[in-house]
Amino acid sequence: MNTGLDTLDLDALPQNVRAVLLAEHAARIKLAEHARRLEHLLGEFKRALFGRKSEKINADQFELTFEELETALAEAEVGSGSATTGMHEERDACAKPKVEVKRNLGRLPEGLPRIEQVIEPDDLQCPCGCGKLKKVGEDRTERLDIEPARFQVIVTIRPKYASKCGGGIVQAPAPAYLIEGALPSEATIAHVLVSKYADHLPLYRQSQIFARSGMDLHRSTLAGWVGRSAFHLRPVFERMAEHLKTSSKLFMDETTAPVLDPGRGETKTGYLWALGRDDRGWNGDDPPCVVFNYAPGRGGKYAERFLTGFNGILQVDGYSGYNRVTKRDRDGGEPVVLAYCWAHARRKLYDLSNSSDIAAEGLKRIVRLYAIEAEIRGQPPGERLAARQARSAPLVEEFGLWLTQQRGRVSRKSRLGEKLNYIAERWDGLQIFLTDGRVEIDNNAVENTIRPIALGRKNALFAGHDEGGRNWGLFASLIATCKLNDVNPFNYLKTTLEAIARGHPQSRIDELMPWAFHTSS
Repeated sequence: MNTGLDTLDLDALPQNVRAVLLAEHAARIKLAEHARRLEHLLGEFKRALFGRKSEKINADQFELTFEELETALAEAEVGSGSATTGMHEERDACAKPKVEVKRNLGRLPEGLPRIEQVIEPDDLQCPCGCGKLKKVGEDRTERLDIEPARFQVIVTIRPKYASKCGGGIVQAPAPAYLIEGALPSEATIAHVLVSKYADHLPLYRQSQIFARSGMDLHRSTLAGWVGRSAFHLRPVFERMAEHLKTSSKLFMDETTAPVLDPGRGETKTGYLWALGRDDRGWNGDDPPCVVFNYAPGRGGKYAERFLTGFNGILQVDGYSGYNRVTKRDRDGGEPVVLAYCWAHARRKLYDLSNSSDIAAEGLKRIVRLYAIEAEIRGQPPGERLAARQARSAPLVEEFGLWLTQQRGRVSRKSRLGEKLNYIAERWDGLQIFLTDGRVEIDNNAVENTIRPIALGRKNALFAGHDEGGRNWGLFASLIATCKLNDVNPFNYLKTTLEAIARGHPQSRIDELMPWAFHTSS
């Protein structure tokens, strides 16, 4: 970088002038290096967001990448001040703070307890000797503080009383606990459950965290708590599934759940089948809910089993195993209507959109459908249906004609031919959303609930056995349904476990549903 120093004879300058010029030169070099670093980080952001598919990363890696890039940017911002001055200066206590650009620095809820620290001047006497200074105002600043998880012991004391006449002993009955004679309160159990199934901390890691606070809680002890709570919460889970199957339209999808196979000393592939309801897209009255049923395989017989009692429209991806529930001799109910997912059709074309003009054209046509869906989301079914009939139906019809023409031009054995065949084979199911305003254009509602399962799968590697897979599905169902209904999972589980411990009647189990927590708590 040419700063002009190359043309100067520094030795001929006075020493103080030479020192100022050299310091300024060093600061400019430092500032240039800082600018280059920011340009590099900006390029990384752009590549993560807008790069080609081969350069992109999956959703989990995406979050991790952004964490690291944002951390680096924060570090660079702190360094930008010293890059211009060359040193950190001690701030004068009376100086006004510099004006900062507004950004998302978090929000401090009003409900948090406030601990006030009043910092008085060293001397409140006026320097002129007129007496004590008078308070004319104050400056208040708030910072978020945290105290690591702190254990406490609840000591229950039940005094005994006896009459002078010897009429007997009077004592209050012992309160009911979920696990009689054991250490944990219901709040402690809820904390372990949320840490394992919402925050994806395996029990052995939780044991290590507890040990840092002086609590020796072995993984097997925590596992016992989880197992007992699963037993007590299973009726709630089963009742949630019953509620779902009374709906006229549901979503379904499945994801892998690796399970240890003790007989072979290795893992086998189990599956968590997600059955969900989310009617918010058309302002439905039923609360959103999802249940994860575990099965040792992916065959259509499991979908048939989990859908026993459901009759209606099932929104799914293109997996052929769901065809079993559309048959007239289906076990457990009437034939189910399958509404297929346009997002999966879009992904098929997206895979080739950079190398195929045909795929790129198909992608543009689907994007137009999604633009209409974005406009009508949240409207009543009748209005959604009218908009789709007037605006989307002609686009779908044109897409069908275009699809037929392209399939006639492309070899069915080519990659593009396979993608087009995938869409053609599911064409009838892809048009269901045009006939019912309650049906969504895709299956994304249930896919979004599956993503946390992938995080838990990465951290825990596998479930210990098939029963572990069942429990995984149970707790994942309760926690995911809490999140769908904006309910704090810890508060819900704590309150529900306490209610069960007190003998909550089976006849009022609907009061324990996550979506009822707002009113029942």
